[in-house]
Amino acid sequence: MSKIEVYDRPGRYLNQLELDTLITDLKSVASDCLDELPDYQCLAGKREEFDRLIIAVSRSKDGKMLGFCSSYILDAGAHGQVLHLGLTCVLPLARRMGLTHKLTSKVVTTYLVRYSLFKESWISNVACVLSSLGNVALHFDDVYPSPYKKSPSAEHLEIARMINDKYRWELFIRDEAKFNDQNFIFEESVLGNQFQKSETDKRYHHRSRKLTDFYANMMDFQRGDEVLQIGKVSLLTFPRYLLKNFKKRWQREALLTPGPQTIA
Repeated sequence: MSKIEVYDRPGRYLNQLELDTLITDLKSVASDCLDELPDYQCLAGKREEFDRLIIAVSRSKDGKMLGFCSSYILDAGAHGQVLHLGLTCVLPLARRMGLTHKLTSKVVTTYLVRYSLFKESWISNVACVLSSLGNVALHFDDVYPSPYKKSPSAEHLEIARMINDKYRWELFIRDEAKFNDQNFIFEESVLGNQFQKSETDKRYHHRSRKLTDFYANMMDFQRGDEVLQIGKVSLLTFPRYLLKNFKKRWQREALLTPGPQTIA
């Protein structure tokens, strides 16, 4: 068993010793997940970055950090705020615990309750990992690009261009990368760095072949492309995500339980 705690903009209230301890734990987890630690986001170790982050962390009973999800709150001007889903790392020994889903859920629900209680909020995600792209398409609303939305709205396009113009560092986008605002692709975004993936590595594929193929066909993996997704979430819609995953867990447990089982 593990417990999850959430730090909401911890740069604003942690003292330096507490912040340094948190940074050390975050880097320890990330170093077991990445070949090289990137100098951005919570791993940059700068207090001003922690002023803009919501971080959910999972710890074992003895206090060892098992994983984290660190997400930016970005200022989008007239569009309000955008929750950028950000960086998630889970220790290899804890990857069968469903922590990626649990940590992301904690970050999103914390953000909605504290900053967007009665209205929809914009979210963003940038990735070349096909499972990540597929999950965002499935579980959030009005996501572009996705198989469920053929073209972006004017707001989607404005937010995507704003992110490209103002927040490349927060998304770890290479200076040399080109943003294609027709299909929301950052070309050569992860070329040669620790986040570049192979199209044929099935560890990063989504369970849905349709979603895997949709996003794989958008990117040139050898070129180091990533997809920028823009979508929405609210407290009225996000419970669908939580309920869907609860039902999946219930179904798996039901298969292990003797006797007849029915699912509504």
